[in-house]
Amino acid sequence: MTDHDYDDPPSKSARKRHSDDLQALGEALIELSDNELDALPLPENLRDAVLLARRITAHGGLYRQKQYIGKLMRKIDAEPIRAAIDARLERQRIEAMRFRRLEQWRDRIVREGRPAVEQFAADHPGKVDPAALTDLVALAERASREHGEKLPLQASRELFRKLREIVQPAADAEG
Repeated sequence: MTDHDYDDPPSKSARKRHSDDLQALGEALIELSDNELDALPLPENLRDAVLLARRITAHGGLYRQKQYIGKLMRKIDAEPIRAAIDARLERQRIEAMRFRRLEQWRDRIVREGRPAVEQFAADHPGKVDPAALTDLVALAERASREHGEKLPLQASRELFRKLREIVQPAADAEG
């Protein structure tokens, strides 16, 4: 291979894939919260286009606005935007995992009662005081009764909230 082979411009397909990728990234900007959008180093015209796209309800108009956002995206360095969106997706993934873990703990505590509460306390040292331990056991018993009698699951929801309160400070320190 010669040096000339490396200087070939990207193929039309590669340019199209890159353009589509940037447009998808621009469309993801529409879904960001105002705070997340404000934190990004966006040119004013791109920020205005994203804000306008949020207000457009007509399908055709929104499609054209997304095309315009894609066009603007091709004129800027998209890596900081990509990094911010990736970080947001990672935070959402971590939150979903934490939520699922708490649901699993709640379900196990409802099924097993005191042994599961004691295991939860052992897995979260220094976070569950004796009074909270007693409350969790009582909630587990109420929730188990609600499940067995097909009653509204108020105790189960309250148990989940209590577990989240116990675990949440650790989750905030990680993030």
